[in-house]
Amino acid sequence: MSNPMRPFDDVRAALLAAAKPVSAIEQVPTAEALGRVLAVDQVSSLNVPPLDNSSMDGYAVNTADVTAPGARLTVAQRIPAGSVGHTLARGTAARIFTGAPVPHGADAIVMQELCTADGNSVTIDHVPRAGEWVRRAGEDIALGSTVLSAGVRLTPQMLGLAASVGCATLPVFRRLKVALFSTGDELVMPGEPLPPGAIYNSNRYVLRGLLEALGCEVEDLGIVPDTLDATRAALRSAAAANDLIVTSGGVSMGEEDHVRPAVQAEGRLDLWLVAMKPGKPVAFGQVNDPAGGEGAAFIGLPGNPVSSFVTFLLLVRPFVLRSMGVADCLPRSIPLPAGFNWTKPDRRREFLRARIGVEGKVDLFPNQGPGVLTSTVWADGLVDNPAGQPVAAGDLVRFIPYSELLS
Repeated sequence: MSNPMRPFDDVRAALLAAAKPVSAIEQVPTAEALGRVLAVDQVSSLNVPPLDNSSMDGYAVNTADVTAPGARLTVAQRIPAGSVGHTLARGTAARIFTGAPVPHGADAIVMQELCTADGNSVTIDHVPRAGEWVRRAGEDIALGSTVLSAGVRLTPQMLGLAASVGCATLPVFRRLKVALFSTGDELVMPGEPLPPGAIYNSNRYVLRGLLEALGCEVEDLGIVPDTLDATRAALRSAAAANDLIVTSGGVSMGEEDHVRPAVQAEGRLDLWLVAMKPGKPVAFGQVNDPAGGEGAAFIGLPGNPVSSFVTFLLLVRPFVLRSMGVADCLPRSIPLPAGFNWTKPDRRREFLRARIGVEGKVDLFPNQGPGVLTSTVWADGLVDNPAGQPVAAGDLVRFIPYSELLS
């Protein structure tokens, strides 16, 4: 069959359209929900703060009693956080602390630095305006408002927000189950002897780490022997118990590349070859469950370490997030000036390993080869360069920081 390269945007759109979000929902303790995907909108059953309260240590007053600096008031009560005072009588002040409810009859707080205490009275050296240093009830969260929307990956601050409205547990989608394996008889694991012509399997560590960082349940099948039968057997086993199968290596056109024909034999191949550099050979399809279940989506990545890393970040990551139920799954780029010249652009869309220099300009790693894994550690992001686009120093480029790709 004909296999023309497909534009990167088309491939990513096709993957996202094919992603089937998991539907099973689990109720988990809020403290254990970090990184999980919220399944149901969370609506507040209370105002936060629940009462008007002080945002400063100082004195609660009625502004009608302080019309000029030097007003002297009797301190009639003391209100620490966690307690509720009584109605403030005219001509009096209440000693109040940060977070304490503002008593009825008071309409402003004067910070303690602007007051002079003397026994049971206080001199107010500042004329407050109504509402000064008062946090209103519901100012942060109003009763009945949606505090968290379904489809977000829960961050520490989101967990804090959920806790602030009393959520002891949260409904989240179950974790995505992903099987991972590598192919290639040249691969050996660290700790094993390295025969002539062999290389250590770095992709296994990179891809497993990326999947686990996304919150997936990973079934690591290790290195599969470089034969069609072994590859087909691994695919059948993986499809029976997982939502997605991710492989590295074996998707090119060589005689020893068995992953593509194995997928075609055990399911179907929907696309192959992406117009991107690094990472042209990326396969996507479906592997049937031999027991008659739904089967698993399949994404086959290149074997070169950088190609595998970059294609995961730009294609697999959004597919995984969408499959997990995440609504916003595409990375954002930042326009920044180039600190480099790129005079020989490729006909494919390029993703160049880069980092932001001390002057705010983007620098490139000098060797952009697909096997130079050190470039991925040196970099703090990728330059997204359109096909055939030369770059001169000072031109604005689209920089995608790792913070958009590794979380």
